[in-house]
Amino acid sequence: MSLAHKGRWITMVGLVCLAGVYVRALAFTPVERLQGPAQKIFYLHVPAALWTEAAMILVGLAGIFYLFLKDPRLDRFAAASAEVGTVFAIIVLTTGPIWGKPIWGTWWTWDARLTSTLFLFFLYVGYLLVRGAVRDPGVRARYAAVLGICGLCLVPFIHLSVFLFRTLHPQPIIVKPSAPSLPGSMLATWLFSLVAFSLLYVGFVTQRYAVGDTDHA
Repeated sequence: MSLAHKGRWITMVGLVCLAGVYVRALAFTPVERLQGPAQKIFYLHVPAALWTEAAMILVGLAGIFYLFLKDPRLDRFAAASAEVGTVFAIIVLTTGPIWGKPIWGTWWTWDARLTSTLFLFFLYVGYLLVRGAVRDPGVRARYAAVLGICGLCLVPFIHLSVFLFRTLHPQPIIVKPSAPSLPGSMLATWLFSLVAFSLLYVGFVTQRYAVGDTDHA
């Protein structure tokens, strides 16, 4: 089985799991007492946000290793991860305002978490633009690696921003030192969604890497 074919299968499983997440979220997971039905977006928004950040971490790490090893496979993986991370960032920036409007009374607020996430999206877009604008493979890979490392440095700030600044965005209720403050059924649905997004990330990156491998063959 080819790498691209494996990626397609993983993606299909991820999509089926994501559909299952929303069957479970809408039919079997209780409605949050304060936020109401709008809270259901949580099961899409938060896993997408985590993988938006994780994808950039992997782009940055691949860039660091590329600068030392000059292995084109690292550059191709970073490019694939950046493309998938951009898609997840769009999901985050789309679902966030939809969730925020009924809760906060506004589609957008320029607080630290939202602004830094938007800036991460712009870094993703800039990364892809650089890859499209620079023709020399070696120069393109070096420039892209530097941008990826900048994105890597931004990710910890995004996570810590809700602790460092006063913000409308809530602090983490799952990824935190103490135990998660979600009821068990909600936590199970969220973990199911995280698995689905993990499969989607792996599937999409695998397919994109296989296409890049063919292009460089």
